[in-house]
Amino acid sequence: MNNRRLVPFIVIGVIALFVLAGLSSNIFYKIGPSERAVIFYPFGNGLDKEQIIEPGTHMKAPWNDVIMYEVAEITSEENMDINDKNGLPIHVDVSVRYFPMPSKIGDIHEKFTKDYVNRLVIPEVRSVSRQVMAKYTAEEIYSTKRAEVEVSIKSETEKILNANFVNATAVLIRSIKLPDQIRVAIENKLQQEQEALAYQYRLDKEKSEAERKRIAAEGEARANNIVNSSLSDKLLKMRGIEATLELAKSPNSKVVIVGSGGDGMPLILGNN
Repeated sequence: MNNRRLVPFIVIGVIALFVLAGLSSNIFYKIGPSERAVIFYPFGNGLDKEQIIEPGTHMKAPWNDVIMYEVAEITSEENMDINDKNGLPIHVDVSVRYFPMPSKIGDIHEKFTKDYVNRLVIPEVRSVSRQVMAKYTAEEIYSTKRAEVEVSIKSETEKILNANFVNATAVLIRSIKLPDQIRVAIENKLQQEQEALAYQYRLDKEKSEAERKRIAAEGEARANNIVNSSLSDKLLKMRGIEATLELAKSPNSKVVIVGSGGDGMPLILGNN
């Protein structure tokens, strides 16, 4: 009799257990290390933009919605057909790296929803890239000012995205494709410029070498002039006598006649 009284309670307990198990996925939720979340309260104040849910396991009422955002850096790639400063067509592949500001995902969701990449990031990158590249010629974008173009695009993109709570960390031009005729003309011009620079370098080097030799020759000539101007007959005779005396000390020298030479220099006679 007592067992029959317990049956309704057992049935209710089993039903409650199944209901709890079914609702557990709506009650417990997990936020990953690179994620943040906000809660939408349909029966309350709506989207809570101020309370940012940090990584970990959390609980919520089954009727409330958890809106999770990836806050790690994201890379998007875009292919664009644009016109340069002169109206020439250019195909450009651009990469942009960015991430939503973790503390502002509620504002991002309210303004753009989770599709903020397609509603904000990509349109602005495309727009800024066109505006910036329209200030340069195809040759500048292709070669001489590519880095400058990237910096300009990143700077302008940052201003717009930061104002909408998204950080742009890099904007890179992956590749630039020009019409073949224009590309070949630019490459030929660049090659000619490099050859001209190499030729000018050789000329400058040869001029420097010629200048060095001229200075060395002038220095040697001045030294000879100084030596020649310091020489006299008496000095030469004195040096000759000194040399003769040194020679006389040699064991092979036998007779030294002083003053017998045509110029008054000593003569040395005899040897072994």
